[in-house]
Amino acid sequence: MQNHTLKAIALAITLSFSHAALAADMSKADYQKGRNTISQEYNTAKASCDALSGNAKDICGAEAKGKEKIARAELSAAYQPSAKNNQAVHVARADANHEVALEKCDDLAGNAKDVCVKEAKAVRTGAVADAKAQKTTVEARQEASEDKTDARYAVAREKCDSYSGNAKDSCLDKAKTQYNK
Repeated sequence: MQNHTLKAIALAITLSFSHAALAADMSKADYQKGRNTISQEYNTAKASCDALSGNAKDICGAEAKGKEKIARAELSAAYQPSAKNNQAVHVARADANHEVALEKCDDLAGNAKDVCVKEAKAVRTGAVADAKAQKTTVEARQEASEDKTDARYAVAREKCDSYSGNAKDSCLDKAKTQYNK
């Protein structure tokens, strides 16, 4: 598994450098070359996952696919810079991290898995909310803050499911108070 992690880190660094190199005044030919490079890097990363089995293979595949999506979003943002494309990069990162986190949750069972899934969703929701918050309107910032609070509250409620009776009621009351629900 460590070898897999090292390969993933190396791929991330490679994608970062390839993005930086492509960012300056990109022609359509450079953009297409970047897309081809990203596809080749994805195929290489995906092929390295074939040596694994079970959930480790699924995690590796999710990491490779996520890195490809992030790299494509970054390439598009470099080719056609805009607030929308910059936000798409942040959302691609959030989605990629979410997919990997969900795959890692598959190693768990019962309430621990449920909590893991809720936490992964909360992190994704927070990251997407942060991307929205980069908009300059106060309304967007408020919406992002509410999304984060709702996601954290969902995690807290899920954690309370591991209790029963008065302990569960107390846990739920505490969560309601903490998140003003």
